[in-house]
Amino acid sequence: MRRRLLRDSNLGDILFEGYDQAPPGKWRLMNDGHTVMMSLEGESMMEHINITSGGLRDKYRALQFHFHWGSLTGNGSEHTIDGHQYPMEMHIVHMNVQYKSIAEAKGHPNGLAVLSFLFKASDTDNSNYNTIVAGLKNISREGDFVDLSSTFCLDNLLPDTAQLSKYYRYKGSLTTPDCSEVVIWTVFEEPILISQSQLNAFVTTVHFPATGSTLLKMTNNFRSPQPLKNRKVYASRDATISHSPMCSPSIHFLLPPLLALLIDQFSGPS
Repeated sequence: MRRRLLRDSNLGDILFEGYDQAPPGKWRLMNDGHTVMMSLEGESMMEHINITSGGLRDKYRALQFHFHWGSLTGNGSEHTIDGHQYPMEMHIVHMNVQYKSIAEAKGHPNGLAVLSFLFKASDTDNSNYNTIVAGLKNISREGDFVDLSSTFCLDNLLPDTAQLSKYYRYKGSLTTPDCSEVVIWTVFEEPILISQSQLNAFVTTVHFPATGSTLLKMTNNFRSPQPLKNRKVYASRDATISHSPMCSPSIHFLLPPLLALLIDQFSGPS
């Protein structure tokens, strides 16, 4: 279903607090049987990574990020722009700081905020992803994890700062379109460049839960975009919208039950 975007001039720059700092402590990269996930828990409450502004009325603390991808021959993003699906997508999950737990946050319409970044294949490696890609060999099976010897600046993983004011916003639910909407989705227009070999590492290295003695490569761990029904999608102040009424950009968006599962598995602070 093709949807026209509505410009919202109030959707300006998002403030990324702590994204430019490598917090002390260790981050854990894990295979939870559904995806590759990085826990972002620091050593103290003062070291949390937050987002504010950009139309967000509250402050949201980063808890984890995870990936969705396709196969060696197919794309795997959960959002599409103008019908184009990308090879991979990253979700950075944030919780409203006024709530003490995921369970509490899920009971409020402003409980969670997820930043979505799409990936595009490049001819050269993205060195900012070397640590994650190198860690994949240590988390081949469900339940495997590795504690990184050091953290890094989270903004190294993102597109250029000048491009972060271009995004699309909508409210979504964790399970089905009939459930309460507790997730504020932000989908960034500018894709992240990563080499084909780095993309292939996700497809060929990590496995789904074993069935008997058989290991199944973790491929196509995405859910196809679902109808938005009556939801509205807003374009940020700087996001691209065509002036032609016949070719206005459209976005297919996700109402993901898989995200609910991933969030439930991540306990977060209590």
